[in-house]
Amino acid sequence: MDNALRSLLDLLDLERIEEDIFRGASRPSVVPRVFGGQVAAQALVAATRTVPDDRLAHSLHAYFLRAGDPGAPIVYTVDRIRDGRSFTTRRVVAVQHGQPVFHLSASFQVYEEGLEHQEPMPLAPDPETLPTAAEMLPRYAHLFRDPEVARRLAQARGAVDLRYVNEPPYATAGQRPREARSQVWFRTNGKLDGELDQPMLHICLATYVSDMTLLDSVLLAHGRGGWAVGDVVGASLDHAMWFHRPFRADEWLLYDQESPTAQGGRGLGKGRIFTADGQLAVSVIQEGVVRIPRD
Repeated sequence: MDNALRSLLDLLDLERIEEDIFRGASRPSVVPRVFGGQVAAQALVAATRTVPDDRLAHSLHAYFLRAGDPGAPIVYTVDRIRDGRSFTTRRVVAVQHGQPVFHLSASFQVYEEGLEHQEPMPLAPDPETLPTAAEMLPRYAHLFRDPEVARRLAQARGAVDLRYVNEPPYATAGQRPREARSQVWFRTNGKLDGELDQPMLHICLATYVSDMTLLDSVLLAHGRGGWAVGDVVGASLDHAMWFHRPFRADEWLLYDQESPTAQGGRGLGKGRIFTADGQLAVSVIQEGVVRIPRD
């Protein structure tokens, strides 16, 4: 297993410090705050630790309340809202320095059979024909506001094999606006075998990755490169996910993303995650701060 993936799995392995109270480590991010995907995935892990094994998460709704301190641990308190015959509901509050930084509600369900339909998977090239994000970054390092940012970005994404179908926003800064749409393929840099091959761990890893690129389509629609090149200030505000069908985070997943609107210093991103054989596995919606910095 890749060392970066092992480090990420260790990050998601929370310490239980009391009944329904857990502590998660944090680590430096590309920006001077905790990566949103990290706190969302850790909060979902905390909720999962209080739910019977026969129930998997089918949805989550979250708000980012304050910028997390990457130099301090995060304490997650789980509130057992409801335990029904089919559904279980949990609420999680993440706290740092005595203040809430993140709030998550998650719902879990016992497997049931029912009606089936889905939108078709969009066309996309074979991921094996595309360069990895790590291979692309050196080509565009000269565009970054700080040369160190490219190195830190590659390090932060080391646990994930991320491949853009088209050029990422930081490579198109200052160019003509494009369609508000972006696609990436992703999978973990290593297999989840043995005791790690747990459905909820695959869901938590997809939650971690879901926050990496969802607002890219907002930037592309305006010819902006984003925070990495210094022409946009951004941060996640809220995040919602629905888990429809089983999937594996260590096999190729297509993340198809679009932005229907941006206004008022905010941009909306919508995403659909498909398995390589065309199954719609996850739907995602996120709104984030997208501001043009003042001089």
